[in-house]
Amino acid sequence: MSEEVVPAQPASAGRPGGRASFRRPGGIAQVRPTYAALDLGTNNCRLLIARPTHDGFRVVGAFSRIVRLGEGLTASGLLSEAAMNRAIDALAVCRDRLKAYSVRRMRLIATEACRSAGNAPDFIDRVADRAGLSLEIVSRETEARLAAGGCTTLVDTAADGALLFDIGGGSSEIVWLGPPRPTDAGPPRADIRAWASLPVGVVTLAERHGGHQVDRAVFERMVAEVTDLLVSFPGADEVRRTPSRHLLGTSGTVTTIAGVHLGLPRYDRRMVDGVWLAEPDIARVTHSLLDMSWSERAANACIGNDRADLVLAGCAILEAIRRAFPSERLRVADRGLREGILVELMRADEVWRRRRT
Repeated sequence: MSEEVVPAQPASAGRPGGRASFRRPGGIAQVRPTYAALDLGTNNCRLLIARPTHDGFRVVGAFSRIVRLGEGLTASGLLSEAAMNRAIDALAVCRDRLKAYSVRRMRLIATEACRSAGNAPDFIDRVADRAGLSLEIVSRETEARLAAGGCTTLVDTAADGALLFDIGGGSSEIVWLGPPRPTDAGPPRADIRAWASLPVGVVTLAERHGGHQVDRAVFERMVAEVTDLLVSFPGADEVRRTPSRHLLGTSGTVTTIAGVHLGLPRYDRRMVDGVWLAEPDIARVTHSLLDMSWSERAANACIGNDRADLVLAGCAILEAIRRAFPSERLRVADRGLREGILVELMRADEVWRRRRT
């Protein structure tokens, strides 16, 4: 399995347009092409548009919308008409953003909902016809690799490893990472030692166990289901033998927990991405969410109506991971698949190698 990594570049505003120039200190002006990465998951449709810098990239445009493409998929095995229409509407917005920024190099992926649905080929054809986009359904291995690529710069280089997890809508990826490996150009590479994809996510778990009324008994049933799946993780023994390790989480679940922990009046990526959470902090927020009603969760600015019925399913997945692989600290990543895609595209084009002096 190949490894790629993402630079720790902050999101920033930019102007539409396919190319822009930048000047390295003491160097000549360079032309920067515009790249894009789209991730259509079971719950979200997310787009990131960026341009290379001398050692990473800078985000110039982004779009995110909850579409719940996988709603009802567990019971029917099919994507519903309403869900497909919601996703296509969001993808049409993405198409317009890609045109506005004159993006020429992109990768547009779909994950677990499209991997699982019997009518996914029909949906992919509809997307091409109605939104003019060609979606690629990626494997679980590819999804795990991209998630690692998107988060590697947040691995503590003083630690001996980090257990990365990406809690999605329909699946959750677990990756055991060693310290990042420096490169002679561009961002470092990930050291992927083991990985697994669990066939459970916040949407599938909430649909099976309920998301509106979640008491501690329901929560423990969700935790038990995920715990059973973690038994087969191939890196489990090595993770437990490595005392100097930390957790690294990339998902709406961990960013929500971070936002609630920080008491943010509204979600702010700049405050969340890269923040460290201690084990007691995670436990406290989880217990407080369990004590809330659905309406109280929905009223929280870091959760909202769209996530109020999913956040406790995500907390249950995280709880199972924490119990299986105890760690004193967790680093939160508001980055992941899309950043991994961007780095792979830019590395393939050797944008950093060409910019070396």
